[in-house]
Amino acid sequence: MAKLVDLPAGRQARRFMYFVYILKTLHKSSYYKGLTNNLERRLNQHANRKVKSTKLLLPLQLIHVELCSTRTEARKLEKFFKSGYGREIIEEIANKPGWRNW
Repeated sequence: MAKLVDLPAGRQARRFMYFVYILKTLHKSSYYKGLTNNLERRLNQHANRKVKSTKLLLPLQLIHVELCSTRTEARKLEKFFKSGYGREIIEEIANKPGWRNW
């Protein structure tokens, strides 16, 4: 996931991308919102019951992912999705026809 930024030799810096993701429980109408810099690893942790807050909620369905360039930006977006208006947006995303095709 890391990529090198174009800087003079010796000053290469790693840049990470962050994912804000939303999981929907399939047996209840609840959502888990999270962020990570390695989406595949994090989804495996959820699926293998290694995440305390979701291990009793399985099975889960990934319904939305957004890419952010900084952790700060990702954290703000995650907090937005956890807010009242953010929850309304999540309902719109989940009820959008065809979201299961992602």
